[in-house]
Amino acid sequence: MPRTLAVLATEAGVRLITLQRPEALNALNTELLGELAAELDHAERDPDTRAVVITGSRKAFAAGADIKEMAERDLVGILNDPRVAHWQRIAAFSKPLIAAVNGFCLGGGCELAMHADILIAGEDARFGQPEINLGIMPGAGGTQRLLRAVGKSLAMQMVLTGEAIDARFAQRAGLVSEVTQPEFTVDRAIAIARVIAQKAPLAVRLAKEALLKAQDTDLASGLRFERHAFTVLAGTADRNEGIAAFQAKRRPEFTGQ
Repeated sequence: MPRTLAVLATEAGVRLITLQRPEALNALNTELLGELAAELDHAERDPDTRAVVITGSRKAFAAGADIKEMAERDLVGILNDPRVAHWQRIAAFSKPLIAAVNGFCLGGGCELAMHADILIAGEDARFGQPEINLGIMPGAGGTQRLLRAVGKSLAMQMVLTGEAIDARFAQRAGLVSEVTQPEFTVDRAIAIARVIAQKAPLAVRLAKEALLKAQDTDLASGLRFERHAFTVLAGTADRNEGIAAFQAKRRPEFTGQ
């Protein structure tokens, strides 16, 4: 059983993962990242899991990397950091991932949240990349994902000053899709996950991949991938079920085939 996470498989194909290092505001140490990567690997393989919600506490989603652990590493330790592999496994997760963010979401915590496909934030959430204050810089995708999410100017300001932004600002900038009262953040994220979990799994996976392609490729390449994915889905049983259910005015029963 994981020691730094709580994992709950809710109804309707949704898995809830809660970061649990309250003594360190959920700072991301090697153990936590390894357990999180393992849980996402398990969810990836589990056909009954169709969407995952990740959250922290009301006080902090995750306040950053574990500074104490970081201080104990020399250059050789950094070059051979096992956390790199953990981050790669987290980034490779292909099912829908929703982050429910309350409180501090800083440094590695902000980078983890940006691995999610959808971010729901409580009004008290604060997002930032304060690594510059330690004489370092973001190292788990912060410079790349933040710029793609909020644009060059704001990303530069956040990374180079280390200053955080609040939830409403993050929503206006495009980092967050919805802002809720803090007590409803997790419930709202789970509600969205339930809606997604009811859709055809293959269509959801390919739609997610196509949307992510839009960040990494030119328009022509993205359109080619979209058309290919659309054609692949045309030959699935779920496509036939979806059309039949629509015509019969009933709820579709998707199987992932």
